[in-house]
Amino acid sequence: MANGRTDPAWKHCVTVDGKTWKLKCKYCEKVLTEGVYRLKHLLAGTSKDVGACVSVSEDVKKSMLDIVLNLQLSLLRKSTSIEESNIGQSEESSRKRSSGEEIRDSSNIFKRKGTQSTINAIFKKNDREDASQERARFFYNNVIPFNVANNEEFKRMVELIGRHGPGLKPPSYHEIIVKYFKQEVGKTKQIIEEHKLVWKKTGCTIMTNGWTNRKRRIILNFLVNSPRGTVFLKSIDASDVCKTAEKSSKW
Repeated sequence: MANGRTDPAWKHCVTVDGKTWKLKCKYCEKVLTEGVYRLKHLLAGTSKDVGACVSVSEDVKKSMLDIVLNLQLSLLRKSTSIEESNIGQSEESSRKRSSGEEIRDSSNIFKRKGTQSTINAIFKKNDREDASQERARFFYNNVIPFNVANNEEFKRMVELIGRHGPGLKPPSYHEIIVKYFKQEVGKTKQIIEEHKLVWKKTGCTIMTNGWTNRKRRIILNFLVNSPRGTVFLKSIDASDVCKTAEKSSKW
């Protein structure tokens, strides 16, 4: 195996900056953290958080899926063993008392009612922890204010990503600065037009505030308030304009 590592997943990735916990998929070039565990899910397409590699071959995908399923079965065996130890009962006596049990002949695993849901809850919890850690890391590495986590748009974004499920590709740099930016500008202009209809009917109040930026420029912001609400209208650089009634009329 690669570099003496025995896990078969290592041959499908390369380390980033020599860090064994930061890996890049050889097929889709997606960078993952926390070692090969997440890489296996990427190649197998079994995690909503990690997503699914779209370039991996079916043979590799199948082999990684087998590995992931074996890991899940191993966890199931361990969970079953712990549960049986806690209740101090043999498999036979537990089987007689449990009406929701079934036997999986291929792996000789006894599965009682409720055990599978417990395992599913464990994996769901792990997936949420991985996803939450990745989102938090995005905040840290990009110096995003922590109070953004309370923003309703952020919460709605996370919800929509979850609804889509595995395989969702993020918008590209070009899409963000061109396609979706133009769409957002169009929506904003539409909102302003709806406010203007109210201004004609009820009148409005023009408000302004000023501040000085790092280059010592005087910036004036203009807002309009009406029964429909307050909207930002425009900003101007007033550094070269005297603060007189005559000049203000030009704004």
